[in-house]
Amino acid sequence: MPRWLYTVLLRALLPLVFVRLWLRGRQAPAYRLRWRERLGLAPLRSREATGGGQVSLPFVGRPLWIHAVSVGETLAAQPLVNALRQHYQDLPLLITTMTPTGSERVRAIWGDNVLHVYAPYDVPGAIARFLANWQPRALVVMETELWPNWLAAARARGLPVMLANARLSERSAAGYARLGRITGELMANLSVVAAQDAPTAERFRSLGVPSAQVIQTGSLKFDISVPDEVSTEAARWRVAWTLYGRQVWVAASTHAGEDAFMLEAHQQLRQSHPEALLILVPRHPERFESVAQQVQAAGLTMARRSRGDVVTAETAVLLGDSMGELLCWFALSQAAFVGGSLVATGGHNALEPLALGVPTLTGPHFFNFEAINRELLAAGALAVVNDAGELARALLALFAEPTLAQQRREAGLAVLAANRGAVARQLALLAPWLGEAA
Repeated sequence: MPRWLYTVLLRALLPLVFVRLWLRGRQAPAYRLRWRERLGLAPLRSREATGGGQVSLPFVGRPLWIHAVSVGETLAAQPLVNALRQHYQDLPLLITTMTPTGSERVRAIWGDNVLHVYAPYDVPGAIARFLANWQPRALVVMETELWPNWLAAARARGLPVMLANARLSERSAAGYARLGRITGELMANLSVVAAQDAPTAERFRSLGVPSAQVIQTGSLKFDISVPDEVSTEAARWRVAWTLYGRQVWVAASTHAGEDAFMLEAHQQLRQSHPEALLILVPRHPERFESVAQQVQAAGLTMARRSRGDVVTAETAVLLGDSMGELLCWFALSQAAFVGGSLVATGGHNALEPLALGVPTLTGPHFFNFEAINRELLAAGALAVVNDAGELARALLALFAEPTLAQQRREAGLAVLAANRGAVARQLALLAPWLGEAA
């Protein structure tokens, strides 16, 4: 498909995109705000227009544009953004996201220390307005978010583009290969690809990125740093909710179709450990209510974080229907399951619980984290379960065998320690474009 045809189709579909935003706004009202930013227009200053946040305009200096589509990419970018703020203190950073949850994470982590707006849609007019408004010096795209017109506009303006923390599954590479001409143009417009692993690097080369422009740097996710306040907050909750002596596990970032497995496994677990507590954390806020209904239908006593409910001895499930507290839930737990993996979503980041010393389980569908999870499996730091029964048995083993839990814990921390350094390597790739950041 040529890019002009892609652009025609996207323009035709754009009204439907805004209809979808409006419909999603029924469950998550933030989707109905700040649409002008999605069209590349300068943000408004009012609280309504910014969804409760603040946009500091005007600013001085050409920013480094960092695009992180949603929560996962924002969290992945965190070590790199923090390093940029430390090494280039006068460099303005403009972080764009596509989702309100990503926007909330940007504001929660960095507040007014970075600039933030929604990314423009991939139509030439929106991109031209965005670039004219912000005048970025370079573009850093996190992981896999490649848009043909973005990259063409960047090249036309002489704007260097780095694909940071790049990952590309075999399935995604095959999809790009089928697009033919437009993929070739995409790859030609990348200045450098910072690949997480060797298979990703080879896939980008096979799609047409010159070999010298593909650098294997490792994953930024290995450079995770757990703030001290996470352990402090978890300790406070452990005392307030009298969790000492209880078996606590977290099902993190679950998707539709997985919650039933989590609840079934928990009911099996409670046959041996009736005091066991499940912290159930759906990936997307718009699913909080439906998951709460599933817990009630299962006949399990529930506390909801969003309501400030107190966890008591009778509470079987704590629904983590809040944002930004996942690390605290991991710190409270003795075992973790990472969702998006019992359904064919591709999985989520298993390194976060492992960084907190929590033995971790995953389903079989983790193709978005293939290389990382294979290394964790080989080291004995991660285990795969295929259904609710296997999940319950794996949890029972971890609770019953302290030696097994300790072995998993030590193996995970060892893999993390052996793979750190991606931040420094990716920072070095950016350095020629940043100069003194004057």
